[in-house]
Amino acid sequence: MQKTFIGPHLRRLRAERRETQGSMAKALGISPSYVNLLENNERSVSVQVLLRLFEAYGVDWRDIAEDDGTSKLADLRAAILDPIFVDHRPDLAQMRAALVHAPALVQSLMTLYRSYQGLNEQLLSLVESEAPELSTSPEAAVHNVFRRNRNHFRELEDIAEGFWGGALLDRDEVYIALKHRLRDKMGVTVRLCRVEDLPGALRQYDETRTEILLSEALDHTNRTFQLAHMAVLLEQRSLLDGLIAKAGINDTRAMARLRVELANYGAAAVLMPYDNFLAEAKATKYDFDLMATRFGVSFEQACHRATTLQRDGAQGVPFFFLRIDKGGNVTKRFNATGFHLAEFGGACPRLDVHTSFRTPGRIVPQFVEMPDREQFFVLSRTVDRPTWARHSQDNRLAVAMGCAIQHAAEIGYAEGFSMADARMTPIGINCRVCPRSNCDQRAHHAAILTRPVDEHRRGVTRYDS
Repeated sequence: MQKTFIGPHLRRLRAERRETQGSMAKALGISPSYVNLLENNERSVSVQVLLRLFEAYGVDWRDIAEDDGTSKLADLRAAILDPIFVDHRPDLAQMRAALVHAPALVQSLMTLYRSYQGLNEQLLSLVESEAPELSTSPEAAVHNVFRRNRNHFRELEDIAEGFWGGALLDRDEVYIALKHRLRDKMGVTVRLCRVEDLPGALRQYDETRTEILLSEALDHTNRTFQLAHMAVLLEQRSLLDGLIAKAGINDTRAMARLRVELANYGAAAVLMPYDNFLAEAKATKYDFDLMATRFGVSFEQACHRATTLQRDGAQGVPFFFLRIDKGGNVTKRFNATGFHLAEFGGACPRLDVHTSFRTPGRIVPQFVEMPDREQFFVLSRTVDRPTWARHSQDNRLAVAMGCAIQHAAEIGYAEGFSMADARMTPIGINCRVCPRSNCDQRAHHAAILTRPVDEHRRGVTRYDS
Protein backbone atom coordinates (compact mmCIF):
# COMPACT_ATOMS: atom_id res chain seq x y z
CA MET A 1 0.00 0.00 0.00
CA GLN A 2 1.11 3.54 -0.69
CA LYS A 3 2.61 5.34 2.32
CA THR A 4 1.09 8.66 3.34
CA PHE A 5 3.24 11.48 4.75
CA ILE A 6 1.59 14.51 6.37
CA GLY A 7 4.54 16.35 7.95
CA PRO A 8 3.91 19.95 6.76
CA HIS A 9 0.12 19.53 7.24
CA LEU A 10 0.57 18.29 10.80
CA ARG A 11 3.06 21.01 11.71
CA ARG A 12 0.74 23.69 10.31
CA LEU A 13 -2.24 22.22 12.20
CA ARG A 14 -0.29 22.29 15.46
CA ALA A 15 0.99 25.82 14.86
CA GLU A 16 -2.52 27.12 14.14
CA ARG A 17 -3.68 25.76 17.51
CA ARG A 18 -0.51 26.91 19.30
CA GLU A 19 0.14 23.45 20.71
CA THR A 20 3.38 21.75 21.62
CA GLN A 21 4.30 18.37 20.23
CA GLY A 22 3.62 16.98 23.69
CA SER A 23 0.05 18.29 23.85
CA MET A 24 -0.71 17.05 20.33
CA ALA A 25 0.77 13.65 21.22
CA LYS A 26 -1.51 13.45 24.22
CA ALA A 27 -4.57 14.33 22.14
CA LEU A 28 -3.69 11.66 19.57
CA GLY A 29 -2.64 9.00 22.05
CA ILE A 30 0.89 8.70 20.69
CA SER A 31 4.33 9.70 21.94
CA PRO A 32 5.86 13.19 21.40
CA SER A 33 8.79 11.56 19.60
CA TYR A 34 6.35 9.95 17.14
CA VAL A 35 4.75 13.35 16.48
CA ASN A 36 8.23 14.69 15.76
CA LEU A 37 8.90 11.85 13.32
CA LEU A 38 5.57 12.46 11.57
CA GLU A 39 6.22 16.20 11.25
CA ASN A 40 9.61 15.55 9.66
CA ASN A 41 8.17 12.95 7.27
CA GLU A 42 10.40 10.29 8.80
CA ARG A 43 7.37 8.10 9.42
CA SER A 44 4.22 7.56 7.37
CA VAL A 45 0.91 8.10 9.13
CA SER A 46 -1.41 5.19 9.93
CA VAL A 47 -5.15 5.11 9.34
CA GLN A 48 -5.71 4.99 13.10
CA VAL A 49 -3.80 8.23 13.66
CA LEU A 50 -5.69 9.88 10.81
CA LEU A 51 -9.00 8.92 12.42
CA ARG A 52 -7.82 10.27 15.77
CA LEU A 53 -6.92 13.55 14.04
CA PHE A 54 -10.50 13.74 12.80
CA GLU A 55 -11.91 13.01 16.26
CA ALA A 56 -9.58 15.31 18.20
CA TYR A 57 -9.35 18.26 15.82
CA GLY A 58 -12.41 17.99 13.60
CA VAL A 59 -10.41 18.05 10.37
CA ASP A 60 -11.29 15.86 7.42
CA TRP A 61 -8.57 13.22 7.31
CA ARG A 62 -8.83 13.11 3.50
CA ASP A 63 -7.82 16.77 3.34
CA ILE A 64 -4.84 16.41 5.64
CA ALA A 65 -3.76 13.21 3.91
CA GLU A 66 -4.07 14.72 0.43
CA ASP A 67 -0.65 14.19 -1.07
CA ASP A 68 0.19 17.51 -2.69
CA GLY A 69 3.90 16.97 -2.12
CA THR A 70 4.33 15.57 -5.63
CA SER A 71 2.79 18.59 -7.32
CA LYS A 72 4.69 21.02 -5.06
CA LEU A 73 7.96 19.27 -5.81
CA ALA A 74 7.13 19.38 -9.53
CA ASP A 75 6.40 23.12 -9.27
CA LEU A 76 9.66 23.73 -7.43
CA ARG A 77 11.69 21.66 -9.90
CA ALA A 78 10.14 23.51 -12.83
CA ALA A 79 11.02 26.86 -11.26
CA ILE A 80 14.58 25.84 -10.36
CA LEU A 81 15.20 24.74 -13.97
CA ASP A 82 14.84 28.35 -15.08
CA PRO A 83 18.14 29.60 -16.56
CA ILE A 84 18.38 32.30 -13.86
CA PHE A 85 19.24 29.54 -11.35
CA VAL A 86 21.86 27.85 -13.54
CA ASP A 87 24.80 28.77 -11.26
CA HIS A 88 23.13 27.87 -7.95
CA ARG A 89 20.73 25.04 -8.67
CA PRO A 90 19.91 22.78 -5.68
CA ASP A 91 19.68 19.05 -6.26
CA LEU A 92 16.56 16.94 -5.78
CA ALA A 93 17.44 15.94 -2.20
CA GLN A 94 17.84 19.59 -1.18
CA MET A 95 14.48 20.49 -2.73
CA ARG A 96 12.76 17.61 -0.93
CA ALA A 97 14.34 18.73 2.34
CA ALA A 98 13.16 22.30 1.80
CA LEU A 99 9.57 21.12 1.26
CA VAL A 100 9.67 19.16 4.50
CA HIS A 101 11.56 21.54 6.77
CA ALA A 102 10.76 24.96 5.28
CA PRO A 103 7.44 24.74 3.38
CA ALA A 104 6.64 28.40 4.04
CA LEU A 105 10.00 29.45 2.57
CA VAL A 106 9.33 27.32 -0.53
CA GLN A 107 5.88 28.89 -0.87
CA SER A 108 7.42 32.37 -0.64
CA LEU A 109 10.00 31.44 -3.28
CA MET A 110 7.26 30.17 -5.60
CA THR A 111 5.22 33.35 -5.06
CA LEU A 112 8.27 35.44 -5.93
CA TYR A 113 9.05 33.29 -8.97
CA ARG A 114 5.48 33.55 -10.30
CA SER A 115 5.66 37.32 -9.88
CA TYR A 116 8.87 37.23 -11.90
CA GLN A 117 7.11 35.16 -14.56
CA GLY A 118 4.22 37.60 -14.70
CA LEU A 119 6.60 40.53 -15.07
CA ASN A 120 8.47 38.67 -17.81
CA GLU A 121 5.19 38.06 -19.68
CA GLN A 122 4.34 41.76 -19.44
CA LEU A 123 7.77 42.71 -20.79
CA LEU A 124 7.31 40.31 -23.70
CA SER A 125 3.90 41.82 -24.35
CA LEU A 126 5.40 45.31 -24.36
CA VAL A 127 7.88 44.20 -27.00
CA GLU A 128 5.40 42.32 -29.16
CA SER A 129 2.25 44.41 -28.80
CA GLU A 130 1.25 48.02 -28.55
CA ALA A 131 -1.56 47.07 -26.16
CA PRO A 132 -0.02 44.68 -23.63
CA GLU A 133 -2.09 42.64 -21.19
CA LEU A 134 -1.49 43.92 -17.68
CA SER A 135 -2.60 40.76 -15.92
CA THR A 136 -2.22 37.03 -16.32
CA SER A 137 -4.49 35.71 -19.05
CA PRO A 138 -7.50 33.51 -18.19
CA GLU A 139 -5.87 30.67 -20.11
CA ALA A 140 -2.70 30.93 -17.98
CA ALA A 141 -4.77 30.95 -14.78
CA VAL A 142 -6.65 27.83 -15.87
CA HIS A 143 -3.43 26.11 -16.90
CA ASN A 144 -2.03 26.75 -13.41
CA VAL A 145 -5.11 25.12 -11.83
CA PHE A 146 -4.72 22.01 -13.99
CA ARG A 147 -0.98 21.90 -13.31
CA ARG A 148 -1.48 22.09 -9.54
CA ASN A 149 -3.83 19.12 -9.82
CA ARG A 150 -1.36 17.18 -12.03
CA ASN A 151 -4.03 17.40 -14.74
CA HIS A 152 -6.17 14.90 -12.82
CA PHE A 153 -9.49 15.57 -11.05
CA ARG A 154 -10.67 12.69 -8.88
CA GLU A 155 -14.16 14.15 -8.46
CA LEU A 156 -14.78 14.27 -12.21
CA GLU A 157 -13.41 10.75 -12.65
CA ASP A 158 -15.83 9.53 -9.96
CA ILE A 159 -18.92 10.99 -11.65
CA ALA A 160 -17.75 9.63 -15.01
CA GLU A 161 -17.45 6.11 -13.61
CA GLY A 162 -21.08 6.17 -12.51
CA PHE A 163 -22.40 8.11 -15.50
CA TRP A 164 -24.02 5.14 -17.26
CA GLY A 165 -24.90 3.27 -14.07
CA GLY A 166 -22.53 0.43 -14.81
CA ALA A 167 -23.85 -0.17 -18.35
CA LEU A 168 -21.43 -0.80 -21.19
CA LEU A 169 -22.56 1.09 -24.28
CA ASP A 170 -21.42 0.36 -27.80
CA ARG A 171 -19.65 3.43 -29.18
CA ASP A 172 -22.27 3.72 -31.94
CA GLU A 173 -24.99 4.09 -29.30
CA VAL A 174 -23.39 6.86 -27.23
CA TYR A 175 -24.68 9.82 -29.25
CA ILE A 176 -28.32 8.66 -29.11
CA ALA A 177 -27.94 7.69 -25.44
CA LEU A 178 -26.68 11.20 -24.62
CA LYS A 179 -29.62 12.79 -26.47
CA HIS A 180 -32.08 10.62 -24.51
CA ARG A 181 -30.31 11.33 -21.22
CA LEU A 182 -30.42 15.10 -21.75
CA ARG A 183 -34.10 14.91 -22.67
CA ASP A 184 -35.20 12.56 -19.89
CA LYS A 185 -33.01 13.85 -17.06
CA MET A 186 -32.69 17.58 -17.81
CA GLY A 187 -35.61 18.25 -20.17
CA VAL A 188 -33.17 19.44 -22.83
CA THR A 189 -33.66 18.66 -26.50
CA VAL A 190 -30.99 18.53 -29.21
CA ARG A 191 -31.37 19.95 -32.69
CA LEU A 192 -28.97 19.78 -35.62
CA CYS A 193 -28.77 23.13 -37.44
CA ARG A 194 -27.71 24.21 -40.89
CA VAL A 195 -24.49 26.19 -41.01
CA GLU A 196 -26.30 29.37 -42.06
CA ASP A 197 -28.73 29.07 -39.13
CA LEU A 198 -25.88 28.95 -36.59
CA PRO A 199 -23.31 31.33 -38.11
CA GLY A 200 -19.86 31.36 -36.56
CA ALA A 201 -20.68 28.75 -33.92
CA LEU A 202 -20.47 24.99 -33.53
CA ARG A 203 -22.72 24.63 -30.48
CA GLN A 204 -25.14 26.87 -28.63
CA TYR A 205 -27.38 26.23 -25.64
CA ASP A 206 -30.69 28.10 -25.69
CA GLU A 207 -31.50 28.23 -21.99
CA THR A 208 -34.95 29.75 -22.55
CA ARG A 209 -36.07 26.95 -24.86
CA THR A 210 -33.89 24.32 -23.07
CA GLU A 211 -32.47 23.33 -26.42
CA ILE A 212 -28.95 22.49 -27.59
CA LEU A 213 -28.17 23.54 -31.15
CA LEU A 214 -25.39 21.65 -32.94
CA SER A 215 -23.89 22.81 -36.23
CA GLU A 216 -23.90 20.36 -39.12
CA ALA A 217 -20.23 21.34 -39.57
CA LEU A 218 -19.42 19.01 -36.66
CA ASP A 219 -18.62 15.42 -37.54
CA HIS A 220 -20.20 12.58 -35.54
CA THR A 221 -17.24 12.31 -33.15
CA ASN A 222 -17.38 15.97 -32.19
CA ARG A 223 -21.18 16.04 -31.96
CA THR A 224 -20.94 13.26 -29.40
CA PHE A 225 -18.25 15.11 -27.44
CA GLN A 226 -20.31 18.32 -27.41
CA LEU A 227 -23.32 16.47 -25.98
CA ALA A 228 -21.15 14.82 -23.32
CA HIS A 229 -19.76 18.26 -22.48
CA MET A 230 -23.26 19.70 -22.07
CA ALA A 231 -24.41 16.74 -19.98
CA VAL A 232 -21.57 17.33 -17.50
CA LEU A 233 -22.07 21.10 -17.59
CA LEU A 234 -25.79 20.91 -16.81
CA GLU A 235 -25.93 17.89 -14.51
CA GLN A 236 -22.84 18.65 -12.43
CA ARG A 237 -23.20 22.39 -11.91
CA SER A 238 -22.74 22.17 -8.14
CA LEU A 239 -19.65 19.96 -8.49
CA LEU A 240 -18.13 22.37 -11.00
CA ASP A 241 -18.94 25.29 -8.69
CA GLY A 242 -17.07 23.54 -5.89
CA LEU A 243 -14.00 22.84 -8.02
CA ILE A 244 -13.92 26.45 -9.22
CA ALA A 245 -14.22 27.76 -5.66
CA LYS A 246 -11.43 25.42 -4.56
CA ALA A 247 -9.21 26.73 -7.36
CA GLY A 248 -9.11 30.17 -5.73
CA ILE A 249 -9.61 32.12 -8.97
CA ASN A 250 -11.30 35.51 -8.69
CA ASP A 251 -11.22 36.74 -12.28
CA THR A 252 -14.62 36.16 -13.88
CA ARG A 253 -13.08 35.44 -17.29
CA ALA A 254 -10.79 32.80 -15.84
CA MET A 255 -13.66 31.26 -13.85
CA ALA A 256 -15.76 30.94 -17.01
CA ARG A 257 -12.86 29.41 -18.90
CA LEU A 258 -12.17 26.98 -16.04
CA ARG A 259 -15.81 25.84 -16.04
CA VAL A 260 -15.57 25.04 -19.75
CA GLU A 261 -12.29 23.13 -19.38
CA LEU A 262 -13.57 21.14 -16.39
CA ALA A 263 -16.67 20.19 -18.38
CA ASN A 264 -14.40 19.14 -21.24
CA TYR A 265 -12.43 17.00 -18.79
CA GLY A 266 -15.65 15.39 -17.55
CA ALA A 267 -16.82 14.72 -21.11
CA ALA A 268 -13.53 13.02 -21.98
CA ALA A 269 -13.76 10.90 -18.82
CA VAL A 270 -17.31 9.81 -19.78
CA LEU A 271 -16.34 8.88 -23.34
CA MET A 272 -13.00 7.32 -22.41
CA PRO A 273 -13.46 5.59 -19.01
CA TYR A 274 -10.25 5.67 -16.99
CA ASP A 275 -9.56 1.96 -16.46
CA ASN A 276 -10.53 0.92 -20.01
CA PHE A 277 -8.57 3.75 -21.60
CA LEU A 278 -5.45 3.06 -19.52
CA ALA A 279 -5.63 -0.64 -20.38
CA GLU A 280 -5.91 0.13 -24.11
CA ALA A 281 -3.09 2.68 -23.87
CA LYS A 282 -0.74 0.08 -22.41
CA ALA A 283 -1.90 -2.69 -24.73
CA THR A 284 -1.44 -0.58 -27.87
CA LYS A 285 1.67 1.26 -26.59
CA TYR A 286 -0.17 4.55 -26.88
CA ASP A 287 -1.30 4.19 -30.47
CA PHE A 288 -3.47 7.32 -30.41
CA ASP A 289 -4.98 6.73 -33.84
CA LEU A 290 -6.15 3.25 -32.84
CA MET A 291 -7.34 4.41 -29.41
CA ALA A 292 -9.31 7.25 -30.99
CA THR A 293 -11.03 4.77 -33.31
CA ARG A 294 -11.70 2.30 -30.50
CA PHE A 295 -13.38 4.89 -28.24
CA GLY A 296 -15.10 6.87 -30.99
CA VAL A 297 -13.20 10.11 -30.31
CA SER A 298 -10.80 12.32 -32.23
CA PHE A 299 -7.01 11.99 -32.26
CA GLU A 300 -6.68 15.22 -30.27
CA GLN A 301 -9.23 14.08 -27.67
CA ALA A 302 -7.38 10.78 -27.21
CA CYS A 303 -4.08 12.63 -26.75
CA HIS A 304 -5.62 15.03 -24.26
CA ARG A 305 -7.16 12.17 -22.27
CA ALA A 306 -3.77 10.43 -22.03
CA THR A 307 -2.38 13.40 -20.07
CA THR A 308 -5.00 12.85 -17.33
CA LEU A 309 -3.99 9.26 -16.48
CA GLN A 310 -2.45 10.20 -13.14
CA ARG A 311 -4.56 8.30 -10.62
CA ASP A 312 -2.48 7.10 -7.66
CA GLY A 313 -1.69 3.44 -8.11
CA ALA A 314 -2.89 3.39 -11.74
CA GLN A 315 -0.78 5.88 -13.62
CA GLY A 316 -0.01 6.08 -17.29
CA VAL A 317 2.99 7.67 -18.95
CA PRO A 318 3.24 11.29 -17.72
CA PHE A 319 2.71 13.28 -20.92
CA PHE A 320 2.58 16.93 -21.75
CA PHE A 321 0.34 18.17 -24.55
CA LEU A 322 0.77 21.23 -26.77
CA ARG A 323 -1.48 22.47 -29.55
CA ILE A 324 0.00 24.97 -31.98
CA ASP A 325 -1.41 27.01 -34.85
CA LYS A 326 0.31 27.82 -38.15
CA GLY A 327 1.66 31.06 -36.69
CA GLY A 328 3.50 29.18 -33.95
CA ASN A 329 1.14 30.23 -31.14
CA VAL A 330 0.46 27.67 -28.41
CA THR A 331 -3.35 27.58 -28.32
CA LYS A 332 -3.65 24.86 -25.65
CA ARG A 333 -1.33 23.15 -23.22
CA PHE A 334 -1.90 20.46 -20.61
CA ASN A 335 0.73 18.93 -18.43
CA ALA A 336 0.93 15.87 -16.21
CA THR A 337 4.63 16.48 -15.57
CA GLY A 338 6.97 18.94 -13.94
CA PHE A 339 8.92 19.50 -17.15
CA HIS A 340 10.06 23.00 -17.94
CA LEU A 341 9.34 22.48 -21.66
CA ALA A 342 5.70 21.67 -20.91
CA GLU A 343 5.18 24.79 -18.83
CA PHE A 344 6.68 27.45 -21.07
CA GLY A 345 7.87 25.76 -24.27
CA GLY A 346 6.45 25.33 -27.71
CA ALA A 347 7.87 28.40 -29.42
CA CYS A 348 11.21 26.86 -30.45
CA PRO A 349 11.28 26.48 -34.27
CA ARG A 350 13.51 23.41 -33.95
CA LEU A 351 10.58 21.51 -32.41
CA ASP A 352 9.13 19.42 -35.23
CA VAL A 353 5.54 20.21 -34.30
CA HIS A 354 6.02 23.37 -36.40
CA THR A 355 7.11 21.43 -39.47
CA SER A 356 4.39 18.77 -39.15
CA PHE A 357 2.14 21.05 -41.25
CA ARG A 358 4.24 19.90 -44.25
CA THR A 359 3.04 16.29 -43.77
CA PRO A 360 -0.63 16.54 -42.71
CA GLY A 361 -1.99 13.58 -40.77
CA ARG A 362 1.37 11.84 -40.35
CA ILE A 363 3.06 11.18 -37.00
CA VAL A 364 6.43 12.96 -36.71
CA PRO A 365 8.63 11.45 -33.93
CA GLN A 366 11.51 13.44 -32.47
CA PHE A 367 14.05 13.21 -29.66
CA VAL A 368 14.90 16.59 -28.16
CA GLU A 369 17.28 17.93 -25.54
CA MET A 370 16.86 21.11 -23.50
CA PRO A 371 19.80 23.39 -22.55
CA ASP A 372 19.80 21.85 -19.05
CA ARG A 373 20.35 18.37 -20.64
CA GLU A 374 16.78 17.16 -20.01
CA GLN A 375 15.77 14.84 -22.85
CA PHE A 376 12.29 14.07 -24.20
CA PHE A 377 10.52 12.00 -26.80
CA VAL A 378 7.96 14.08 -28.69
CA LEU A 379 5.46 13.02 -31.34
CA SER A 380 3.62 15.57 -33.47
CA ARG A 381 0.72 15.42 -35.91
CA THR A 382 -1.70 17.82 -37.54
CA VAL A 383 -5.39 17.76 -36.63
CA ASP A 384 -8.26 19.16 -38.66
CA ARG A 385 -10.84 21.64 -37.41
CA PRO A 386 -14.49 21.85 -38.53
CA THR A 387 -15.00 23.68 -41.83
CA TRP A 388 -18.20 25.46 -42.81
CA ALA A 389 -17.17 27.83 -45.59
CA ARG A 390 -15.08 27.70 -48.76
CA HIS A 391 -12.71 30.39 -47.51
CA SER A 392 -11.93 28.48 -44.27
CA GLN A 393 -10.97 25.08 -45.61
CA ASP A 394 -7.42 24.96 -44.21
CA ASN A 395 -8.13 25.02 -40.47
CA ARG A 396 -5.37 22.67 -39.43
CA LEU A 397 -3.64 22.84 -36.08
CA ALA A 398 -0.78 20.67 -34.85
CA VAL A 399 -0.54 18.78 -31.57
CA ALA A 400 2.55 17.51 -29.79
CA MET A 401 2.69 14.84 -27.09
CA GLY A 402 5.90 14.51 -25.12
CA CYS A 403 7.37 12.52 -22.25
CA ALA A 404 10.72 12.11 -20.53
CA ILE A 405 13.16 9.97 -22.48
CA GLN A 406 12.97 7.14 -19.92
CA HIS A 407 9.35 6.49 -20.92
CA ALA A 408 10.07 6.26 -24.66
CA ALA A 409 10.25 2.45 -24.54
CA GLU A 410 6.56 2.42 -23.55
CA ILE A 411 5.56 4.38 -26.69
CA GLY A 412 5.02 2.48 -29.93
CA TYR A 413 5.91 5.51 -32.04
CA ALA A 414 9.46 5.33 -30.62
CA GLU A 415 9.97 1.75 -31.78
CA GLY A 416 12.75 1.35 -34.31
CA PHE A 417 14.93 3.95 -32.61
CA SER A 418 17.89 2.99 -30.47
CA MET A 419 17.64 4.92 -27.22
CA ALA A 420 21.41 4.86 -26.84
CA ASP A 421 22.02 6.28 -30.33
CA ALA A 422 18.90 8.43 -30.76
CA ARG A 423 19.71 11.70 -32.50
CA MET A 424 18.86 14.53 -30.14
CA THR A 425 17.67 17.85 -31.52
CA PRO A 426 18.84 20.70 -29.29
CA ILE A 427 15.87 22.98 -28.50
CA GLY A 428 14.98 25.69 -26.00
CA ILE A 429 11.97 27.40 -24.44
CA ASN A 430 12.11 30.38 -26.78
CA CYS A 431 14.79 32.59 -28.27
CA ARG A 432 14.56 35.26 -25.58
CA VAL A 433 15.65 32.90 -22.80
CA CYS A 434 17.51 30.16 -24.72
CA PRO A 435 21.29 30.21 -24.11
CA ARG A 436 22.14 28.46 -27.41
CA SER A 437 23.91 31.38 -29.07
CA ASN A 438 24.99 29.32 -32.11
CA CYS A 439 21.49 28.10 -33.03
CA ASP A 440 20.82 28.57 -36.75
CA GLN A 441 17.16 29.34 -35.98
CA ARG A 442 17.77 32.14 -33.47
CA ALA A 443 15.47 35.13 -33.97
CA HIS A 444 16.34 37.28 -30.94
CA HIS A 445 19.36 38.05 -28.80
CA ALA A 446 18.60 36.18 -25.58
CA ALA A 447 18.17 38.31 -22.48
CA ILE A 448 20.48 35.98 -20.53
CA LEU A 449 23.30 36.28 -23.10
CA THR A 450 25.18 39.34 -21.88
CA ARG A 451 28.32 39.00 -24.04
CA PRO A 452 28.29 41.62 -26.81
CA VAL A 453 28.56 40.68 -30.47
CA ASP A 454 32.14 40.39 -31.74
CA GLU A 455 32.49 42.82 -34.66
CA HIS A 456 35.39 40.77 -36.06
CA ARG A 457 33.50 37.48 -36.34
CA ARG A 458 30.26 36.34 -38.00
CA GLY A 459 28.80 33.15 -36.62
CA VAL A 460 25.97 30.95 -37.86
CA THR A 461 23.54 33.81 -37.19
CA ARG A 462 24.02 37.51 -36.60
CA TYR A 463 23.63 36.83 -32.86
CA ASP A 464 26.54 34.36 -32.78
CA SER A 465 30.06 35.70 -32.57
